[in-house]
Amino acid sequence: MPMHATRRRLLDLLADGQFHSGESLGASIGVSRGAVWKQIATLQALGLDVFRVPGRGYRLARPLERLDDSAIRDGLWPATRTRLAELVLFDTTDSTNTRLLARRDPPDAVVACVAEHQSAGRGRRGRAWVSPFGANLYLSLSWPFANLPPDFPALGLAAGVAARRALRDIGIDDIRLKWPNDLYSGNAKLGGILLEMRGEPPGACRVVAGIGINIDMPRDAATAIDQPWINLSGLVDGAVSRTALAAALLNRWIEAFAAFENEGFAGFMNEWRQADML
Repeated sequence: MPMHATRRRLLDLLADGQFHSGESLGASIGVSRGAVWKQIATLQALGLDVFRVPGRGYRLARPLERLDDSAIRDGLWPATRTRLAELVLFDTTDSTNTRLLARRDPPDAVVACVAEHQSAGRGRRGRAWVSPFGANLYLSLSWPFANLPPDFPALGLAAGVAARRALRDIGIDDIRLKWPNDLYSGNAKLGGILLEMRGEPPGACRVVAGIGINIDMPRDAATAIDQPWINLSGLVDGAVSRTALAAALLNRWIEAFAAFENEGFAGFMNEWRQADML
């Protein structure tokens, strides 16, 4: 779902993490200070940490890197660009997996979806996935299988190995995998993967793989999380680029799904064993 134009412009102005007065924001957007305040409240409802200091104005708690489809495409390998038919980006949606499952794409089309915010993100067994705006990465990939490999149930494990490779590509090491679909740093959960299917094996079917990775999750947005968790921002010095991570994940997932389709889990098994927490 596209963001309201006024709200998008306001967020673009606030993205630098600096103070902006309500008067200057209103003048830049062409609305009243009261309208600015209403839009600020809407951004806060999406999970953005916007605060106000009298005499100084409004600011985000931290600078915000907006996701941009052309910037993500710039980070894709040539083979990824060739295989990826479409990249869809939402400001806010119910769930990136839900969006891709609802599509009726050509039988051989590989499609990806990325969102700034999910209103109904979910993990395994229908558990809610906390998805505040602009804080983490929410990405799904829709992959068509003409015929499923015999070891198809291990596809989720291969997706975990590929996600670990993507994190290593952007300088994040020592990530462990917990069966069947979680990424961990130490004893804290960093992310999770959800695979869903449309179609009936052993015939043609389409698998949608979704991943959520904590990058800079605000503490007050995570009160519903009932297990130890960690942000990527706590593992590195400096900021983590969601754009770079999205591109790395698409590169590694498309590479991995193509390999799995041809060879099954054999090419991932050793790396899975090395990374397995159990």
